[in-house]
Parts: sequence; C-alpha cells; structure tokens
Amino acid sequence: MTARHEEIADELRRAIDREEYTVGSLLPTETDLAAHYGVSRGTVRQAVAALTAEGLIGSRQGARRVVLASRRSQSFAELRSFAEWARAMGREATGRVVAQTYRPATKEDAVRLHLPEQTPVLHVLRVRGLDGEPVLLERTVYADWISPAVEAIEPDCPSVTQRLFEDRGLVFAYGEHVIDAVAAGARDAELLGIRRTSPLLRVRRVTTTREGRPVEWSDDRYRSDAVSFSVHNSIGNNALARKTAE
Repeated sequence: MTARHEEIADELRRAIDREEYTVGSLLPTETDLAAHYGVSRGTVRQAVAALTAEGLIGSRQGARRVVLASRRSQSFAELRSFAEWARAMGREATGRVVAQTYRPATKEDAVRLHLPEQTPVLHVLRVRGLDGEPVLLERTVYADWISPAVEAIEPDCPSVTQRLFEDRGLVFAYGEHVIDAVAAGARDAELLGIRRTSPLLRVRRVTTTREGRPVEWSDDRYRSDAVSFSVHNSIGNNALARKTAE
C-alpha cells in the first residue's frame, strides 16, 4: 500500500507538470497543504522532502518552497533514456530503425569506443517520436561486444536502453554530452518532416557502463521546435536539462 506522503508527493508532481504551480512560483504553506490533504504537517513535510530531493522545488528555509522545474525537464545529472523522459511527461515514446549495418570501426569510432580500428561495429539510424510525431534522429554506433544484442531487438522497440537492461542486465551509468546546432540536410529533413536547412539541436554523446566500458556513441539531432535544453543554475548545482520546446 502506498504511503500517504508518497501519494501527496505524486499529486504535487502532477500539479507542477500541469503548471498549476509554474517554475518560480511558491507552493502553498505546509499548513495550507496539510489542511488541503487532511494530513499532519509532518506528512506534508515528507512529501515536500521527496520533491526537494528530485530538484523540483527549492530547499529554502521557511514554510513555503519555490518551484524550480517540472518533470517535463530532464536533468542530464541523471542518465535517463528518451523513453523514460517521455513517460515522465505522460507522453508516448516511439522508435523506428531506418537503417542498421555493420561497418569497420573508423578512427573516431575506435577512440570513442576504446576499440582497435577496423573492428566491426553496429551503426543504427533510428527515428524517435513523441506521441507519434518525429522529433529526434539517433545515429548510434554500438561497441562490438553489445552489437549482437542490439541487432536482435525489434526495429520499433520504444526503449533500447530498457530492453538491454531486461535482456542483458546492462546499465547505462555514465554519459558525456556535447551540444551544438546544425542545419538539417536533405536526409534529416525527410525523416523529421521538416524543411531542409531547418535548425536542429545536436547532442553528441558517449555512454559507458559503471566500470567505464563504452557501450555506444551517438549523434542525436532534435527538432528545435519540439525539444529544447535549459540550464538551471544555483550555488551547489548547475544542471543541464532537456525539455519540450515552448
């Protein structure tokens, strides 16, 4: 049975996601929240502590807390997959493999994946969507040791990350992200349903296991009208976040 403070925390999360409490606004006081939910202030305090730990609200002293973010934003301080991020927003993530082939590792592949050059590695071009609308192209190169497991996954699997965890117990533990902007070429424009030369947000990332073994490196290109990135600054935290474009 779910504890009452967990239920309250979840109701507050949904209210923040619906922008009943917008970023920068104050939550009601603990006394008001306790009266609203018919619980003690201690129960409310537990619920608020959970949201504070998640970075949704500030940890300022006093009876009222300021809203810092919603689950529509995904902090890159946590290594959450595209599908997990979409689910947190109440959206459906879709995926479709457009092309998949083995190629000899280039010098760049070898450096990023810590492999000898010419090692056969799996290249996958995948279109990702939110509620069926294409918003992201992933050009991913998988290391040789995990390529067969990726190759066996069905082309429309919504979350390769989750499937590899279920099938192989693989945990994507660390990621490095480099973000810039590029113009959509003819191929990108066709797959994303946008005009050629439209701006795209590019995220080049390398993901590794807990032991630091590279699993994949990818060139991800987001439609800039669908997804944006923001930085939340504070004294103790400077988190980059992915969110849907306003």
